[in-house]
Amino acid sequence: MATTQQVIFKLDQEEYGLDIMKVHGIEKHQSIVKVPNTPMYIEGIINLRGEVHPIYNLRTRFNLAQKAVDENTKMIIVNSNGTMVGFIVDSVEEIVQIPEDQVELPPKLITGIHRKYITGVAKLEDRMVILLDVDLILSEEEQEGIQEVLQEEILEAN
Repeated sequence: MATTQQVIFKLDQEEYGLDIMKVHGIEKHQSIVKVPNTPMYIEGIINLRGEVHPIYNLRTRFNLAQKAVDENTKMIIVNSNGTMVGFIVDSVEEIVQIPEDQVELPPKLITGIHRKYITGVAKLEDRMVILLDVDLILSEEEQEGIQEVLQEEILEAN
């Protein structure tokens, strides 16, 4: 039986999953450099091992109330459409293998822009995990825009 391996993380009390094949790393929260003229859900940029990555706040992106950074806050570095970006999450819970027969399509009651990046809902024993597609969380226009801002920041720094 086919399975999918997911990195499970929390935002508020909800659990979400990202395909491990898209996850480049899980990092402790670190200092973020603010970048002017970016959407509210872009926290800024970080320098991670010599590479600059834009950092997105998934709480803001998903219209959730803000929460102070604590010892559980993590940054999940992912490859989204060929661009390495970081997602700030409340905590990373575990990495699990999920059999395909435990994944259902998203319920029809989920509407609007958020539905497009939910690939399914996994039923794991006594809990449910919302599975996300990292390539769809950020639109192509958003990714192009942040790349332009990053290039401007790099040119100004040199």
